[in-house]
Amino acid sequence: MPLPESRLPHVGTTIFAVMSKMAAEHGAINLSQGFPDFEVDEGLKELVAKAIRDGKNQYAPMPGLPELRIRLAEKYRHSHNVDINWDNEITITSGATEALFCTIGALVRLGDEVILFAPAYDSYEPAINIFGGKARYATLQAPHFAPDWAEVESLITSRTRAILINTPHNPCGSLFSESDIVRLEAIALKYDLMIISDEVYEHIIYDGAVHHSPLSRPALKDRVAAVFSFGKTFHATGWKLGYVLADSAISAEIRKIHQFVVFCSPMPFQHAIAEYIGYSQRHESLGTFYQSKRDFFLKQLEGSKWTNKAALGSYFQLLDYSLISDLDDRSFAELLTKEHRVASIPLSPFYPNGTKDKLLRFCFAKKEETLFEACQILKSI
Repeated sequence: MPLPESRLPHVGTTIFAVMSKMAAEHGAINLSQGFPDFEVDEGLKELVAKAIRDGKNQYAPMPGLPELRIRLAEKYRHSHNVDINWDNEITITSGATEALFCTIGALVRLGDEVILFAPAYDSYEPAINIFGGKARYATLQAPHFAPDWAEVESLITSRTRAILINTPHNPCGSLFSESDIVRLEAIALKYDLMIISDEVYEHIIYDGAVHHSPLSRPALKDRVAAVFSFGKTFHATGWKLGYVLADSAISAEIRKIHQFVVFCSPMPFQHAIAEYIGYSQRHESLGTFYQSKRDFFLKQLEGSKWTNKAALGSYFQLLDYSLISDLDDRSFAELLTKEHRVASIPLSPFYPNGTKDKLLRFCFAKKEETLFEACQILKSI
């Protein structure tokens, strides 16, 4: 029988999988895909092992373990001064990507438009398309990658349903300022729009900067769905555990989809994290921890032909190679991996029509010895 028409005819293998596979094939240092090469905290690993030994191995409640959701409500009351009902406004998901997928599915209908900011993380548009929507792109211009709100407003039509933001930003390492969130609020209220806020790097910010979430704006309470990641916060990306905070009416719709995608997320991890965040405040020192890695990475590149604007958030650093090569970013990333044995991520796949910027994204969530070795190679080019 002939295959049915593809729901995603223009989607191939994600650039992260492509570059990681290439890195493995050529024995390259993998600074492409965003995962740490150091261990999860031993105390947290022991809590997972304890949960497994104690028999916490069956289905979790569909919305997530109550103890974990209670801890999260306490956390955001402390960090954002926002009251969140743990029972009907927090949903534990199998990673932030699942949270984004279910949130987009809950909010986007056939023919709806969602405004994204390019470069945009590559899971956004496919999810919008699957649910019958269309992405419209505003552009974050290098080197600051700040939103142009006049451009955003010019994209709004009668079909616009939501604006999807990402701060701290992947792949750019930029942040939305407080004034950006104020402008976002004004536009959302003026045009009756929903806001999907990808905040998986919420704690990874540098140089005294502050993370501003639309969750902190009372007027947006009933129109924001904010997505977070335990994997990013606790160096455990392979656990694929995240969550979404949203008003009870939005959460109810998110859960309708969540229950038929995975039903629930792994019970032992939920038990362990609930206990861990009950006594550990390690997330509050994440910015300091990763800033030392960012600074080390950039220090090693001093005197090279690579140029940069230091990332303000996330654990990714953009490097400009325009003094090194005239190749487009994807070709240069491939050459860097195959011939020089350092893997990175080109930015062009994050744009609807590519980009002429000569920028590559490098993950510095690595041991110092890994970063040092990679930088010695990069400096030699």
